[in-house]
Amino acid sequence: MHIRFLLEKQYSGKVRNLRDEVDCVANSDEPKKTNGQNIEQPSRRKFLINAGYAIGGVVVGGAVGSLFRKPNKTQQTEPAPPSGTGEETTVPKNYNRALMFFSQDQFAIANAAAERIYPADDIGPGAAALGVAFFIDHQLAGDWGFNSREYMSPPFYTGEKTQGYQGRLRRREMFEIGLQEIENYSQTQKSKKFVKLAPEEQDEVLKAFESDSVKLTTISASGFFKTLRSATIEGVYSDPLYGGNMDMNGWKMRNYPGNQMSYTDIIEKDFTKIEPSSLQDHMSAH
Repeated sequence: MHIRFLLEKQYSGKVRNLRDEVDCVANSDEPKKTNGQNIEQPSRRKFLINAGYAIGGVVVGGAVGSLFRKPNKTQQTEPAPPSGTGEETTVPKNYNRALMFFSQDQFAIANAAAERIYPADDIGPGAAALGVAFFIDHQLAGDWGFNSREYMSPPFYTGEKTQGYQGRLRRREMFEIGLQEIENYSQTQKSKKFVKLAPEEQDEVLKAFESDSVKLTTISASGFFKTLRSATIEGVYSDPLYGGNMDMNGWKMRNYPGNQMSYTDIIEKDFTKIEPSSLQDHMSAH
């Protein structure tokens, strides 16, 4: 509807001119005589056919032309990677994934924090390149983020450290609070956004949360860090179907075969290195 409106608005003048010409020849099917000579005039059928070609060319030309316009450089298909003063945490482009829960700022903080928990080295990629922040985002948007399979009704009592969080907040709410508190602490102690800090400074902030040096009133700083760390490790080694472990590189670093349906063809043989396989490889669509 929008495309039709724009095209009609853009070419309304041309269409009106064609309509006026149609009206002029609407009743002219016979050739006219001028000074005793027959001058063939375009018939109504021929003119309507030609007019249809012209209008169709205008409409199709406008629609096709819009497909080849230069894209706006300010548009982003994925969140911009955080840029610190140290090593940048880059996120590989993948046009088939999107954020389901995080805002752009929350994603940037989670991505930078996960990269410091599981950094890239000479062995393999880090959390950012493995898409761990997308894994966490997708989990928070689903049952895990809503604590759907856990008892979440009162009364609420403070549990032992071994029992983990025992409050009313769901994980998605804890992450919203925790990521904001990481940002607040960075601004207070370092006068910079967390994603702008050097890697060593980001480590200091995360260690402050891990040791409970950051005093929070709503959640436990160390409890949030443990949850973030656990989610990061899960994103590195989970099946790529869930958003992390990009290209199964997390498995490849461990020589883990992934989700193999059977080992009967090699069980009696000597040790064999198997290329990893994802659940995606076993879907019926393949």
